[in-house]
Order: sequence, then C-alpha cells, then structure tokens
Amino acid sequence: MEHKLDARGLSCPEPVIITKKAIEKDKLENFTILVDAHVAVENITRFVKSKGYNIIVSESEGEYSLTISK
Repeated sequence: MEHKLDARGLSCPEPVIITKKAIEKDKLENFTILVDAHVAVENITRFVKSKGYNIIVSESEGEYSLTISK
C-alpha cells in the first residue's frame, strides 16, 4: 500500500513534523509527501537523510513530490 501525505499549504516546521511522525510514530519506511515550498524540501531532505532514509525529489509547476524510502 502506497502512503501519500499532503503538506501543501503548510509552512515549516509543519511538513517536517508530519514527516517525523510518519517515520517515528507510524513506522513508515516508504512514502511520498507533497509540499509546495522549496524550504520544506530542504528541511525534509536534511531530516530524512539524518535518519538514514533515501529521498527522491520531483517538481512540477511549483509543487514538489518527495519520495522517501529506507
């Protein structure tokens, strides 16, 4: 089952908090989070890499899709 989280329209640190909850509380190892701010991309990337996860970022029309995997 693919997990997709939507953090568009939220300002930091909310997208990072959502990502942290997905990893630490929900124990997700593979999921996608949608954001619409480049600063959120940078902050989430830094966070997930510090936790040993891989991240692939794709951008389309100002929205970013971050695919996170263990």
